[in-house]
Amino acid sequence: MNKVLVSASVLSADFLHFAEDIERVSAAGADQLHLDVMDGHFVPNLSFGAPVFKALKSLKAKPALDAHFMVSNPMDYLQLCRDTGVKP
Repeated sequence: MNKVLVSASVLSADFLHFAEDIERVSAAGADQLHLDVMDGHFVPNLSFGAPVFKALKSLKAKPALDAHFMVSNPMDYLQLCRDTGVKP
């Protein structure tokens, strides 16, 4: 039987209390955090970029990270993902 993973979306976080929200979802049992990255070009929405990735790296909680890129140049994010620990 396959294990079901619970992935909490970072877009749902309160960015004024980002660290606390990530700690809470990790403590509640989320298996990973899901990052929806949108550049305002490939899709009309704009989400977040390098500052949020860097904030995740500095957090006390170290949940697994999963990313969904809706950007025109996804290779521009490759090193950032490697540095942050986003799993392929």
